[in-house]
Amino acid sequence: MATPHISAEPGDFAPDVLMPGDPYRARHIAETFFDDAELVTEVRGILGYTGTYQGRPVSVMASGMGIPSITIYATELARFYAVKRIIRVGTVGAIDPDLQIGDVVAASSAHTNSSLSSSVVPGVTLSSAPSFSLLRRAVEYGDRSGKPIKVGPVFTSDLFYGGGTDVIPGLLEIGTLGVEMEAAGLYTVAMREHIEALMLGTISDKPGNDMTAHERETIFADVVNFALEALA
Repeated sequence: MATPHISAEPGDFAPDVLMPGDPYRARHIAETFFDDAELVTEVRGILGYTGTYQGRPVSVMASGMGIPSITIYATELARFYAVKRIIRVGTVGAIDPDLQIGDVVAASSAHTNSSLSSSVVPGVTLSSAPSFSLLRRAVEYGDRSGKPIKVGPVFTSDLFYGGGTDVIPGLLEIGTLGVEMEAAGLYTVAMREHIEALMLGTISDKPGNDMTAHERETIFADVVNFALEALA
């Protein structure tokens, strides 16, 4: 049965789901990478599709922006649609000066200024981390294909505008790769719902150099390939 935020029927989603933030990016992934893709949900314009990739069922669904949004959709997918693995395919703002626009990163952990990390288990600050098996397969694909992937921590911010810039030097000092807004939320849902999760991201901006909105929608083939291979 449908949930408050997803109109799909039982069985409409594959056990494996790619999760970009942007609904148009979800549609682009389905149309570009999937065979026989079908729209299975579009509540509030959040598009979800299911098709096949190399003969295997796979789905893609947008998460919207930020921790609250991704936790709603990831939780409902896990609880009501038997989804077992979710890989976020998003964009990341670079902190590491060696990263370039278009580089692919994998979040081995997610620091956050969200209260989520201390609200799940009272008195404990959670360590937000991915599924090791998904992370390992993504790295192995990079080794096989000769495509580089940078593995390290990211910072999941609760704020897009205002605040947070003062922490960048400290985050850089401890080896943080970049800033985004969803990884810690996804990793927390994965822990609570006992599923596997990974955040893969394309570097979309760094000081003095940003992708356009159109590029954000379309120039991310590498990160999608990493995700699909990690799910193989």
